[in-house]
Amino acid sequence: MDMVSHDFVMTGLQLLSTLFVSAIGLGVLAVIVMFILDVTQTKDAVRKNYPVVGRFRYLFSTLGEFFRQYFFAMDREEMPFNRAEREWIHKAAQGHDNTVAFGSTKNLTPPGTAIFVNCPFPTLDQDAIEMQAVQIGPYCKTPYLAPSFFNISGMSYGALSTPAVRALSNGARMAGCWMNTGEGGLSPYHLEGGADIVMQIGTAKYGVRNAEGQLCDDKLREVAAHEQVRMFELKMSQGAKPGKGGILPAVKVTPEIAKIRGIPAGVDSISPNRHPEINSPGEMLGMINHIREVTGKPVGFKAVVGSFGWIENLCEEIHKHGIEYAPDFITVDSGDGGTGAAPMPLMDNVGLVVKESLPLVSDILHRYGLRNRIRLIASGKLVTPSEVAGAIAAGADFVTSARGFMFSLGCIQALKCNKNTCPTGITTHNARLQKGLNPENKAVKVANYCKNMVHEVEVISHSCGVVRPRLMGRKHVRIVQNNGRSIPMDELFPRPDVLPEYQDVATSLAPQPEITGGSYCS
Repeated sequence: MDMVSHDFVMTGLQLLSTLFVSAIGLGVLAVIVMFILDVTQTKDAVRKNYPVVGRFRYLFSTLGEFFRQYFFAMDREEMPFNRAEREWIHKAAQGHDNTVAFGSTKNLTPPGTAIFVNCPFPTLDQDAIEMQAVQIGPYCKTPYLAPSFFNISGMSYGALSTPAVRALSNGARMAGCWMNTGEGGLSPYHLEGGADIVMQIGTAKYGVRNAEGQLCDDKLREVAAHEQVRMFELKMSQGAKPGKGGILPAVKVTPEIAKIRGIPAGVDSISPNRHPEINSPGEMLGMINHIREVTGKPVGFKAVVGSFGWIENLCEEIHKHGIEYAPDFITVDSGDGGTGAAPMPLMDNVGLVVKESLPLVSDILHRYGLRNRIRLIASGKLVTPSEVAGAIAAGADFVTSARGFMFSLGCIQALKCNKNTCPTGITTHNARLQKGLNPENKAVKVANYCKNMVHEVEVISHSCGVVRPRLMGRKHVRIVQNNGRSIPMDELFPRPDVLPEYQDVATSLAPQPEITGGSYCS
């Protein structure tokens, strides 16, 4: 080694040594500063009694939610979604084989578990019928022939990032399902993918409001002029926060989002906890019909169900005006639905879960002869084939999912949706974090998830002996009880008789009988 090289190496070593000693010194200084701060402060007992070391408690508590899902939690333990559910979605989104070996890891004995009743003579593949489109809004100027029973639930642009909305819009077009805008208004990114769009109108009327925050007919016509906008959904309440309006932190209210919503930029966007102008079922029907007349397109409403006497009042009000006056659909949201931000008491303990509320709503509509007039959409924590099939068997015409499609985009359940720090770029407007989400690649995964969901729900229905999923009924599902034994869902939720005064209406709306297959599967 020549002298120059030797001097260069020695200089480098000296520099490294200096940097190492400096780092140690800064570390010691930091510990001393934290020690002094901890022992002199009076707000935190742990830090005062255990200076410096007590700080690790908060670090480990923060990191615990990440370590749990990788090292400690069993496949079926986690909440709100466990590893087995997330893995099924990820494999479905990637188009990979989703079969498992050696036996189920799911405990089939807890009360409430759904068991599908397989038929000894299941539907043969050649006898199966492909998914059929279903009409929504028969009395509208422009009814919607909805092609898929599984669709994307409401997620607002603003809560979701630009690349996430682009991926969902393109993926929905590729899969042939609809995409709900959520209450944040219609953005160009919803439209650019070419998917069918359901425009949701929340309590703040984002995207269709005037300067005073009231519903604006001109804005309604402007939105309805887009051919892709197929329906309008009036959001009365949401499963994760019934009685609470939407919350979008100021950090997410960019100038673009503010323009789309019609609100000031850089200010927390908080919706009213209900529509101020709706105080009764009759007034709700009045607004639904007004929106339908202005737009010419199907209109329904979304609500999480707690009390349900008001639904009976709604049905009575419909019959006063005629069946044309009815909402074209009702979206029944679950009390365990998701959101970016909500108070824990509302998220945990308010509102019925969809497994209970869906059959109740379906039965009320049936009793009043309106079940075949009003389409039922089930929403809330329905992300796997068994959950979707169960909702259809209980009475749903359609199922929508939000978090399932978020998982297909790459969501890792980091629980940072409201912090603008989502590590996967799905719920953040941080440009650096958004770079990790490629809309073109993720759109394919969105489509794969939807298509694989439809396919595996069809597999369940064929096993039950029917030729397509919507022909499944409550008799095809048994629900495990407290004693460990199961009973048929149609015994747990028996279908009531139609009220005599509405029998003629029910008969006139009844669909033609179909061949269900599996004639020995009674």
